[in-house]
Amino acid sequence: MPTALITGVTGQDGAYLAQFLLGKGYRVLGLLRRSASSDVIGERLRWLGILDRVELLDGNMSDLGSLIRILQKHEPDEVYNLAAQSFVASSWQQPLLTGMVTGLGAVNMLEAVRTAAPRARFYQASSSEMFGKIQEPRQNERTPFYPRSPYAAAKLYAHWMTVNYRESFSLHASSGILFNHESPLRGIEFVTRKITDGVARIKLGLACELRLGNLEARRDWGHARDYVRAMWLMLQQPAPDDYVVATGRSTSVGEFCRIAFAHAGLDHREFVRVDPALFRPAEVDVLRGDAAKAESVLGWQPESSLEELAAEMVEADLARHRRLRETS
Repeated sequence: MPTALITGVTGQDGAYLAQFLLGKGYRVLGLLRRSASSDVIGERLRWLGILDRVELLDGNMSDLGSLIRILQKHEPDEVYNLAAQSFVASSWQQPLLTGMVTGLGAVNMLEAVRTAAPRARFYQASSSEMFGKIQEPRQNERTPFYPRSPYAAAKLYAHWMTVNYRESFSLHASSGILFNHESPLRGIEFVTRKITDGVARIKLGLACELRLGNLEARRDWGHARDYVRAMWLMLQQPAPDDYVVATGRSTSVGEFCRIAFAHAGLDHREFVRVDPALFRPAEVDVLRGDAAKAESVLGWQPESSLEELAAEMVEADLARHRRLRETS
């Protein structure tokens, strides 16, 4: 039975990855940063029905010693570093925290792997936000980076350090440059989930409008369940490398609104209001990925369409709010 360690296991990607690996027969360890909300921190794992099958271990990405001790004790075959301060908007308000967790935290884990588990295969969760002010209409592994937020800059540092550790110390360290990927487990602060939650609230008469920022921003959205499969495929390759993971379809926030509201039989134009206070200090106008390398080398392709993703998220939020209404 192979053993995998996942940092950020209680987040969207970590939960889906844990579910995927358990289905593959792995022993799954999850790094857990203790907090005052520890009673609800495993909600995503519980929602997927796997909370009691994941071994949660105390540790912190800012504490190198704790990472080394975990690797020495459990000797994982694969390490997936998904931990980050991942909300882009918050990175302008907390740039130092973002740099320490998202950037230096990744290097702490790389150093722990080099020291205590050099034969383990390592995955770094890089981000399409690193492309920022895009230099090419479709972004692939050779496209120059131009980060436009503290989050993107921190991710870029972690990405290049992963490349450096691979080349300097011969680690099997790969980076997945993942474009936006969503699901019913996405945090409510992210725009797609904010939209689908708004649709559900309006449909059920709990709200009368939805306030959003830039409706013209365009993203390449896929399903997180598809993207964690790509993470695993990267670590099954004979040699480590970097891969863009994307659908190749770019959609505006406004169009995502139209799709989500239409699924509930609503016209988004009647309910969506633009709030200038929600605009980013520096916007990433458009992202569209080219995943040809992942398709040819990994044999990976997305399985869920944007319409299917939006429908699944709306239905999950409708079910959530109906349950809340019944129990209140």
